[in-house]
Amino acid sequence: MNEHKLLVEKKLTSKEVFKGKLLHVFYDEAKLPDGGVSSREWIKHPGACAVVPVFKNGDLMMIRQFRYPMSQIFWEVPAGKIDFGETEDQTALRELQEEAGVKTGDFAYIGHFYPCIGYSDEVIHIYVAWNLAQTAQKVDEDEFVTKERIPFKEAVKMVHSGEINDGKTVICLLRAWKWWQGEGPFKLTK
Repeated sequence: MNEHKLLVEKKLTSKEVFKGKLLHVFYDEAKLPDGGVSSREWIKHPGACAVVPVFKNGDLMMIRQFRYPMSQIFWEVPAGKIDFGETEDQTALRELQEEAGVKTGDFAYIGHFYPCIGYSDEVIHIYVAWNLAQTAQKVDEDEFVTKERIPFKEAVKMVHSGEINDGKTVICLLRAWKWWQGEGPFKLTK
């Protein structure tokens, strides 16, 4: 018998308590493994894609963006939510052009992760892109970002020093670095 199945909670009731443009907040009652009942507050999210754009010389195109909840500017990889009717590949390529001002036909999916399992169903799909061509940025009208090329190796050092501390970007850079070095489960040709 799989003892891990004994950890599963069963949804009893669910009520949407807030519906925003991006996020929907729910209040659920769940039956616990021991038979008790507890409340669960969680956020429904459409999912997102993040891209690590790598130039031939090993530079990355990173962006800097002010994030309102933290009231500070962060180093980030280009990323954004999956729009209705859009595939993950389409989202990744759109965000690459919108935020980083580059485009390509050469990209690879290298995995996904769940950034906030305690309160959201969000999943972020990770891509690496190469053979990049410069193009115009097409950011949303309420989005303000700057872009900057930095060496991939330097970006990894910035992760370990804490200068890059956005969770999404940390995970994407470290996974992409392994892939770029030909290591890990996604051994694809560049």
